[in-house]
Amino acid sequence: MARRRPGTLFPLELDILDVGTVLQSTEGSFYGFALAKQLADADGALTAHGTLYKALSRMTAAGLVEATWEDPAVAEGEGRPRRRLYRITGEGASARDREHARLLAERRSAARATGAAWSAVTSREAIA
Repeated sequence: MARRRPGTLFPLELDILDVGTVLQSTEGSFYGFALAKQLADADGALTAHGTLYKALSRMTAAGLVEATWEDPAVAEGEGRPRRRLYRITGEGASARDREHARLLAERRSAARATGAAWSAVTSREAIA
């Protein structure tokens, strides 16, 4: 398994929090297959369900999402198995926001470094 820097999220976890936020805002909660479908629609690649559900399990254990089983009567009425429903917790929303801020800061730092390096190159060319 990949090693995580303390206080960061794996890219899949950030994607889950981003897409889950949208699904949750319209549906009140979300389930794994709907999440997988939205993730595939967003980037065109299907995330392996085992990978997705392991991430959801890890995130539940970390308190980033909470999981409950839907009412069996709802599933029975629709003629399908029960779904495990997920909701992003306050801690999950905070972690998502922190991760976006960290990534933005990294991009800005890289842009400044690239800009400084580019300025140095163009300054040397002007002197020559």
